[in-house]
Amino acid sequence: MQRRTLLTLPLGATFLQAQTPAATQRVLLELRYFHMRQGRQVQRTTDYLQRGLAPAWERAGVRPVGCFSAVIAPSVPFHLTLASYPSMAAFEASREKLAADKELQAVADQYDSPTELSYISMENSLLRAFPSLPSVLAPPAPPAGQNQANHIFELRTYESANEKLHERKIKMFGEGEFDIFRRCGMLPVFAGQAIVGSHLPSLTYMLAYPDLAGREKSWRAFNADPEWLKLRATAGDVELVSNFSNSILQPLAFSPIR
Repeated sequence: MQRRTLLTLPLGATFLQAQTPAATQRVLLELRYFHMRQGRQVQRTTDYLQRGLAPAWERAGVRPVGCFSAVIAPSVPFHLTLASYPSMAAFEASREKLAADKELQAVADQYDSPTELSYISMENSLLRAFPSLPSVLAPPAPPAGQNQANHIFELRTYESANEKLHERKIKMFGEGEFDIFRRCGMLPVFAGQAIVGSHLPSLTYMLAYPDLAGREKSWRAFNADPEWLKLRATAGDVELVSNFSNSILQPLAFSPIR
């Protein structure tokens, strides 16, 4: 079987602290999917991310980053990585640093075995962060001395029928949707619009929750929220999104974003 690599240039009180994004340049977001089959591919890819890519990103100054596995999704298993760059130039510079990183390349040589496939396909996407959420906001860590399980994350992708509807939906997030998310117990981690690729125009964003029960509670509150109902009616939200998909993710044990 031939391996395919796709580059798509196109998504409690403590829990809600530090959720006002600072005014800053809109970052570039890279989402990398490793699509696999069950069995050794999952463990081999986990090892590659833990011993190779994640520490290489740290050495290259790429941060924040996140590494996730799919819990509930249309197609499983897959691993997803999130990386943030201040500019396209920084993205290109990081690729050069990774290519020259001998420790990463040694791990990659083992991962890219000619006799055993480590994944079925890889898919990369580049997105530009929203003006209303210009950088990645990692969930706050628990106070010192307190134990807290990893957050549960949800990745949602919205497609629109045309560019005008797409831009109206992006604007809608900044006009109140993010604020309603936070009030209902949801933590926006990132939101970006695809730059170039298929199924355009589209956007992708990520939310974090304390657990699955918290997710269900938050969405019930959100869907019944008077301000959301008013915003949705005013913006004509039903017409803005022509198709959407979502996945429930959990961070891998070594993920900086957790």
